[in-house]
Amino acid sequence: MIRVISFAIFILVVSSYVSAEESLITLESEYSAKETADRFESIIKGKGLTLFARIDHKKNASDVNLELRATEVIIFGNPKIGTPLMLCAQNAAIDLPQKVLITEDSEKKVWLSYNNPAYIKARHDIQDCDKVINKITAVLNKLSLAATSK
Repeated sequence: MIRVISFAIFILVVSSYVSAEESLITLESEYSAKETADRFESIIKGKGLTLFARIDHKKNASDVNLELRATEVIIFGNPKIGTPLMLCAQNAAIDLPQKVLITEDSEKKVWLSYNNPAYIKARHDIQDCDKVINKITAVLNKLSLAATSK
């Protein structure tokens, strides 16, 4: 199930403004948080993308005697996809490499979220780079659906 945050989530924003609620794309996972993160990591590695880091915030919280539901961030990328975006707008590098967030909510539902490429486009006022934005959108959508769906 895809949690629709806004109708315009999969549509590139025409204006230069994207609200905070449109900035994330969130999908419900059919797997546990750990399994979702493991699946995502395996998928990106299988596609030849680079895994830069996998941050387990729950474990880090536990290390300082705090409790946190499952919360992991996976940082990954591919220069063949990211570099063209930076050539369009070098300041977009602050949002790269890409990240996904895997969380478990209070009802034990698991979610995978990532920055909406339309948000990144608007945030950095990226012009004349729709082909790159569309490619990034398609890749993120495909990877995320593969990791969350049975």
